[in-house]
Parts: sequence; C-alpha cells; structure tokens
Amino acid sequence: MAGNDSAVKVKIDHVVKKFNSRNGEVVALNGMDLDVHENEFVCVVGPSGCCKSTNLNIIGGLEAPTEGTVLLDGKPVEGPGPDRGIVFQQYALFPWLTVEKNVEFGLKLQGVDKEERAEITHKYLKMVDLEAFAKSYPKELSGGMKQRVAIARAYAVNPKVLLMDEPFGALDAQTRTQLQSELLVTWETEQKTCFFITHDV
Repeated sequence: MAGNDSAVKVKIDHVVKKFNSRNGEVVALNGMDLDVHENEFVCVVGPSGCCKSTNLNIIGGLEAPTEGTVLLDGKPVEGPGPDRGIVFQQYALFPWLTVEKNVEFGLKLQGVDKEERAEITHKYLKMVDLEAFAKSYPKELSGGMKQRVAIARAYAVNPKVLLMDEPFGALDAQTRTQLQSELLVTWETEQKTCFFITHDV
C-alpha cells in the first residue's frame, strides 16, 4: 500500500525451503524474492498448503531457509527477536493472565518499568477498544476480542515489523470483516511495516 520510494525494510533474497518427507524431498519455496518497504502493508494470498506460513516463519526467525537469506534493515535474520511481532491464527494468550497482563508481558521481558508498562498497555487497549476488559481473563472474551488482545500485545513491544499469520482465519465472517477494517485503521495510525498472510480473498 505504501509507495515503493521508501526504504526496504525486509528483503527476501532467493529463499529456498526444502523439507524431507516419506515420499522424498519437498520444495516448499523455490527461489523467492521480495522487497517489503518501510510502512508497507503486504498481503500474501493463497490456498491452504502453499507455504505462506513457512515464508512468514522464516521472516520471523522461527525457521531457517535451506538456501538464500532474509534481511531486516540490511541485517540477516538468524532467529526470533523483539524487532518482529507475530500474531498467529490461534490467539496464543496466557489463560492465567488478565488482558492487561497479557499485553504488557513482552514489555516486562524488555525490562520496561511498571509505570511505563501501564501507560503503553492502556494506549494499545484503547486502540483495540478493550479498555473496559483490562481486568478480564481470556476465557471471558469472544474470539474477536482475544485476537484484539493479541494484536495489542504485538504492537505494545514496538516491533519494526508485524507478521500476521491468518490472524482472523478462525473467526466468523462478520467479525473477520470488522477486524480487517480495524486493522487497516490501526496500521494507518501506527505506520508499521506489516506482512499479512491469508487464504481469504
């Protein structure tokens, strides 16, 4: 969505990913090249099983490419890091923590002090319209609300890139459409580089 005159944030350079299976070698990615620019929202659409998530996992540092490299701000991705926030299809919230404690979890790991954590958490709960549910637990939320918490948590740690792996795939059509619209508003406000994968045209 952003113009291509901005700096390249993520560079996927001739990435190959191969897996061994009972039937022999499977080539999941075969020499993929892609430049994702600063503040760009890139959406990758494809059917289930076409290795969209594999691509995202390589950018996220959760998997290593068989060949090729992924660069973030010109530096090779060699593992997971706080410069990349990931939102998965499954909400991946800590059920024993309240909404606000889930959102501030990454900030606590970063050593952010209590007062600043509270301020940042409040900002992003307000962004996803969940201020009233700060003291609630995940089991008390709908699917759409849980995914909003996951998005707030990803934004809170101020990553350079947001990676979204079919984050609305498990939701009903109406909630999915609503959250897609909300996500675009959030992206326009926060100006983050986003890499979003989905099978939903």
